Amino acid sequence: MEKNRENCYEIAKQIYQLDKEVYECVGSSLGRTFTGDEATCVEEITRLLITRPQGHEIRSDIALIGNMARTIKNKEDHHRMMTQYNEILKKIAAIPDSFGSVDIINENLAALNTSNLRQKFSPDDHLIICIGRTHGSAGTDIGFALADKLKINYYDAEIFDQVLKKMDAEKEDIEDHSNYVEELKGKIAKKTGVGKFFKNFKKYHGLPVQDAIFFNQSDLICEMAKKEDFIVMGRCADVVLTNHRIPHISIFITASFEQRVRRMMELHNLNYKQAAHLLVKLDAKHAKYYFDYTGKKWGDAVNYDLCINSASYGIEESVELIERMINKYPNS
Repeated sequence: MEKNRENCYEIAKQIYQLDKEVYECVGSSLGRTFTGDEATCVEEITRLLITRPQGHEIRSDIALIGNMARTIKNKEDHHRMMTQYNEILKKIAAIPDSFGSVDIINENLAALNTSNLRQKFSPDDHLIICIGRTHGSAGTDIGFALADKLKINYYDAEIFDQVLKKMDAEKEDIEDHSNYVEELKGKIAKKTGVGKFFKNFKKYHGLPVQDAIFFNQSDLICEMAKKEDFIVMGRCADVVLTNHRIPHISIFITASFEQRVRRMMELHNLNYKQAAHLLVKLDAKHAKYYFDYTGKKWGDAVNYDLCINSASYGIEESVELIERMINKYPNS
């Protein structure tokens, strides 16, 4: 255990140093990923590597550093930073129970797989892959691994949160539109907080903050699509891009409920009842969000270019399947 902690601590120091060097090379408008003092940040990164190796948090932080490193224009600096980035990913992969280490594959289903899907983008189009996924299907692991394999940027909710904070899109105290009138009445009655309420109401043109965030991130996705190749997880990006006539590939990743429950039990040390309850709750939340902003049914095959049962392939072969579909590496 102590040896593993020492290993994670060394990796954490390398991650912090890479973040520092990338920022110095880029001077990114997003700023440093880790903004605290070195000792505190390294300890926090170490904790995440040890206690939350499956979590999105450290994965998103590392992906954000990689995204910024890919924008470095100096070829020598770019090569040096990306080499360090790839070495860090390899070291993380070697950590017991690192993210992506618990697969979703069902060997019986995998034996039946004979798919060979291919699809090309025009050379003039940016490669944009929108991935929706059910919780526990390893969809996030697949998206992250695919972005690294294709050497393109990766964006998920955590990364968008950081970007939108820079755009002054606040996520605190999100309220549904239906609650606004009652909230206003309550605050007027108490004669407290009214100024802040009206400030937010005016700032977002009368929209609930959650709606404002959605529209801000939708605009951001469309702007990014004009400039770079990337993978985006969720965010209704498939429908957003379709509505703006921006070429993309939409993918939905799932697995059987039982398979996902077993994976959640293993990942988070939950019993069956806890894992099943969590999945039902998260699935309902995702379905509602998708329907509210698109009017479409989340996970319905007709809404996607490709639907993958990740239990039939596992993480690595799911990545290879998507590669074949987009024909990114036709000779591989």
